[in-house]
This record gives sequence, C-alpha cells and structure tokens, in this order.
Amino acid sequence: MIFFERITKYFPLWVISCSLISLYNPSIFTWFSGDLITYGLAGIMLGMGLTLKLSDFREVFNSPSWVIMGLFLQFTIMPLFGWLLGVLFSLPAYFAVGLILVSCCPGGTASNVIVYLSKANVALSVAMTAFSTIFAIFLTPILTAYFSGAYLEVDSLGLFYSTIKVVLFPICIGLLLNLLAPRVTYFIKPLSPPIAVLLITLIVASIIGQGKEIILSSGLSLIASIMILHLLGFLFGYVLSYILTRNKTISKTISIEVGMQNSGLGVVLARENFINPATAIPSAISSLVHSIYGSIFVSFFKNK
Repeated sequence: MIFFERITKYFPLWVISCSLISLYNPSIFTWFSGDLITYGLAGIMLGMGLTLKLSDFREVFNSPSWVIMGLFLQFTIMPLFGWLLGVLFSLPAYFAVGLILVSCCPGGTASNVIVYLSKANVALSVAMTAFSTIFAIFLTPILTAYFSGAYLEVDSLGLFYSTIKVVLFPICIGLLLNLLAPRVTYFIKPLSPPIAVLLITLIVASIIGQGKEIILSSGLSLIASIMILHLLGFLFGYVLSYILTRNKTISKTISIEVGMQNSGLGVVLARENFINPATAIPSAISSLVHSIYGSIFVSFFKNK
C-alpha cells in the first residue's frame, strides 16, 4: 500500500522525467500509441468510476454553490484564455485549436491527488472532477467548436461521440461495479490512483515523443502560452472563488480544479477528430505543465 501511495504522491515527477526522456529517446514511449492511448484514457475513467459512490456527492447537496462556482469558472475563464492566448501568440491553427481543446476539457483525476497533498477539500475536488467530466460530454465539444471557428470547422458531433465513448461509458461501468459488486471493487480501488498515474504518464510521454521535432522547432511560443494558461487558471480560480466564499480551503480546491485539465482526454479527442497529429501536442504539454505547477502549489498551499 505504501508503495502505491508513493507512486501516486510523486506523479508530477514521473510525468516530468518520462517526458524529458521521451524528448531524448522517443522510441522508449512511442510504442504506446494509436488505440492504446484511447484504451488508456478509458482505463483512467473506469478507475475514477470505481472510486466514486453516491455518498461522495453529499458535499454537493450540502453546498452546491461551491461546485456550481467551480464548474462556471472551469468552463468560462479557461476556454476564453485558451482562445485569447492562441491569438496573442499567433499560434499555427493546429496548435491554437489544440490549446482551445485542452482549455475546454474538464478537471482530471490528477487534480484530486494535488488537492489531497495540499490538504484542501478532497470531497469537493472529487465532486467537481466528476461533475465537470459529466458536463464536458456536452460543453467540451460545443465550446471547442465555438472558439475554434476562426481557425477551422470542427466536427462537434464527432467530439461528442468521442467524449461519450472514452468518458461516460467507462465511468458508468465503474459506478455500476461499485454498486453491484462492492466487495470486488474494495480490493481494486486502491490500485486505481497509481494505475491512473502510470497511464497518464505513458500517454503524455508518448505524445511528447511523437511530436519531438515539432516541439523543438516551433514549440517555444506554444509552451509559453500553455504555461500562462494554467497559471491564469490557478490564479483566477483562487482569487475569484475567495472573493465569493472567503474560505481559503474551498478556494484552494477550486483553484486546483480550474487550473488542472484532463489533458489525456484532450489528447484522445484531438487524435480522433483532427487530421493533423500536432493538434494533440498542446494537451500533452499541458499535462506536463500543470503537473509542474501542481507540485509547486502543493508546497505553497499545504502550509497556508
């Protein structure tokens, strides 16, 4: 158990180190490609479903305004900043659309780990991740299509079907297993976080390796835009929620949820719905960036 906890605790280290290794020698990770990436994300979502139960959402019913506030910030300021930064940095269309796509994605399971390590409100984090993922089935395709309109025509229906396939179905299966076979899932659930960390790391390192030449040749402005995007997400998430709640713990939680996206979902949606493979690169770099920020905020937040 301690071994699994350490794998989860140090997930930013695994993502960062494996991404750097992949830039040096892509072949170590690029074997994890194609359908394996789709199945990997589905596995992460299934694991998330296994860890959820109806009682986890009691926090939502007790204080729904917290979740509503977090969801509002998640699906307004992040897509807006994603679009704006693409314009300000004059990113190529494939990078700009990829940046918009990841900014329209919901919170990911990695945020739950960061919230836990930051000693914030884990129950609220889980609820926000779950609800933002559910709302993303509709909002991610709609928002991506809307903000990407200036660059190219986006198949919002295709994005919708992809989101259902890799998000809704696995989570529902996990929830059903948790309800119908709790004794079985009791032994499986402790494995879900470390497996999620492993799969996220493989997905990110693979995409980084596949896009090595593009990243090294023209990725500076892209990296800068992604760093600013997530920094603004953390900053605005905290400041705006604190103004409204005057609660530091809740504000820390919302800040982390808004600042960290489900980049793995962005990778899969980009691969399945856009011809240019470079569209998936912003999502991969996004995971790397918010992992670095997350580890920094753990040190900053846990003592506040």
